[in-house]
Amino acid sequence: MASKTCGILATSSNDAPRASHAALVLGHHGTEYLFREINYYNFLAFVSAVEEINNSSELLPNITLGFHLYDTHNHPLIALRVFMNILSGMDKSIINYNCKTYGILAAIIEVVSDEESKLISNMLRIFHYPQIRYTSQNSFSRETSPYLYPIMPRILKIITGIVKLINHFNWTWIGIITPDDDNSLTFVQILKERVQQNGSCIEFIEFYSHSNTLLSNTFEQINKNVHKSSTNVIIALINRDDIGGNILRRTFQTIPGKCKACIIAVRYHSNKIELKYFYKLLLVLTFVLFDIDENQQDLQVPLKTRLSRSFLLHRYLKNVHFKNVLGEDIFFDENGDLLMEHSITNLIFLPNGTIQHEIVGSYKPYAAPGEDFTINENMIVWEAAFTQTPPESRCSQSCAPGYRKLTKEGKPVCCYDCIPCPSGEISNETDMDNCMKCPEEQWPNEKRDVCVPKLISFLSHKELLGITLTLISIFFFLITAVILGIFIKYQDTPIVRSNNRNLTYILLVSLMFCFLCSLIFIGHPDEVTCVLRQTAFGITFSISLSSVLAKTITVVMAFQATKPGSKLRKWMGSRVSYSIVLSCSLLQVLLCLVWLGTATPFPHQNIQSEIGIILIECNEGSAIAFYCVLGYLGFLAGISFIVAFLARNLPDSFNEAKHITFSMLIFCSVWISFIPTYLSTRGKYMVAVEIFAILASSSGILGCIFIPKCHIILLRPDRNNRKYIITK
Repeated sequence: MASKTCGILATSSNDAPRASHAALVLGHHGTEYLFREINYYNFLAFVSAVEEINNSSELLPNITLGFHLYDTHNHPLIALRVFMNILSGMDKSIINYNCKTYGILAAIIEVVSDEESKLISNMLRIFHYPQIRYTSQNSFSRETSPYLYPIMPRILKIITGIVKLINHFNWTWIGIITPDDDNSLTFVQILKERVQQNGSCIEFIEFYSHSNTLLSNTFEQINKNVHKSSTNVIIALINRDDIGGNILRRTFQTIPGKCKACIIAVRYHSNKIELKYFYKLLLVLTFVLFDIDENQQDLQVPLKTRLSRSFLLHRYLKNVHFKNVLGEDIFFDENGDLLMEHSITNLIFLPNGTIQHEIVGSYKPYAAPGEDFTINENMIVWEAAFTQTPPESRCSQSCAPGYRKLTKEGKPVCCYDCIPCPSGEISNETDMDNCMKCPEEQWPNEKRDVCVPKLISFLSHKELLGITLTLISIFFFLITAVILGIFIKYQDTPIVRSNNRNLTYILLVSLMFCFLCSLIFIGHPDEVTCVLRQTAFGITFSISLSSVLAKTITVVMAFQATKPGSKLRKWMGSRVSYSIVLSCSLLQVLLCLVWLGTATPFPHQNIQSEIGIILIECNEGSAIAFYCVLGYLGFLAGISFIVAFLARNLPDSFNEAKHITFSMLIFCSVWISFIPTYLSTRGKYMVAVEIFAILASSSGILGCIFIPKCHIILLRPDRNNRKYIITK
């Protein structure tokens, strides 16, 4: 059923007809024989609106409206011919010539495609006719189309609302179906950019034709792609009067588990107003020029020229501002856009094939931030095929806290793998692109989603290792003290008096301090303990080793002095032994003083050595000084070992040089193995290694030199005599 062409004629009272007419131009997406339901309803609504206005004494008094109705058949050339017919009046043989004295054209109301509307607009710019457009549009602006008045907002205004809807439900994997016309492509391009700016991705974009029949292969391809897609959200730009769109709309009902644009739709709020009201509104707007105050005498009479009438009409149209039946403010902004609220509508497909519309929210483009978008999720009826509501639409599952996204090669950014955060980093939100480093004093928990304080580590008195080493140190200290007591009690016996009794006392006391100095290494390091640790250890051990060296030299000198004519007799005595101990110990004291004066050890928090642990340790200040102290002790031990080894076969039944040789062998072995072990450990275990070396070397000296003597003193007193000692 093709649309017919009709004219709007306006006749005034008082036998002086004031006439004006409008042309309603309807688009037709098909051939003449195809019945267009939407065009038919538009025609009826328009006719009804004209009749209601003509029967009213208030809307447009003294004016009778008539109309012409044209059909462009959705073809630009036919639209151009229709426009020429409108300008030429009844005599269509003469283009752009109209000699009518009544029913003069006042405005054109059109419901056509954007391409046809642009063509009409370009022509109307010459004649200044108002062009009232009752469809949404994209690319028109006040600059390019100064006489165009779109009653529907530009479709681009909806994009922000769509993006807000997508963000509200955290949908990041989207499909788009759109017509293939220029304005729709512009819409899709802008929508795609906005969607991607918000971190979402487009899985596919499918195009369909505006023509009457959607090619079967194209339809099948779209249907196939939609069914196999992984997205649950499809944004479809579908016109109500688009046959291809209607086919797709019906197709959506057969796709389970997809959230379609026809299920959650962003629609113009005023679409709820019946179509007749729109035409009534358009007509009253168009002819408001004739309904003015009586005091404006220059406008009370019929306008003499079309140009002056058009300019005045434009002036009123540009400044329209009123409330519609819904109480909304209706006016055009500076860009010629109609400010209008949009409804978010839930379309529910009922079993009987009908569609139920439920408004579940709104989008107000010009409202204040935070008030422009509202939605009530409780009112939404989701498809039963969804396993969860609201449904998810993602290319990849969310990365939980503790993981970060790793984009798959060749895939959109929304398609990614989830990998754990690296050591020392966390992610405390879902879908984080990068993990965050914890502060230096903190470390990730086991899940790597929270930074927690690092564990403080030092060799404590309260832990098993510290308790064990403390008990061992005290035990050997007490053993040494007992041995000292034994030697003091039996000081006048030959075995005690041999090899310089006073040197023995000095050695035992120094060994007692060696065992005690190991206790300084246990506990929380502070400035005092860090200073005392290595210096106390170095000085006490230098005294012990100096005493051992002095005892060894004393043994050699005593044997040589017994030979006839030996010059060593005058060196025999305690003075030489004390000098050796004092000089060797003072040199170590000097080294320690230089160390403390140039690079004093200090407590240090080591946060790099062990993962998740802050090591409280003593920084030695100078590694060179530390190894110089150790090296000096090794030097003394080496000299003592060499001298004792050379004197091991001296003819004496109780040759102390043999025992000193073994003690120095143990001492050197312990400290040689100490160095690589010490360098390969960290924290409290490094401290434990040094304590073990101190205890092992000290106990080696104690055991090798003094245990044999204690055995004779306590268990074999019969051997504790001069005769036994000097007998071969």
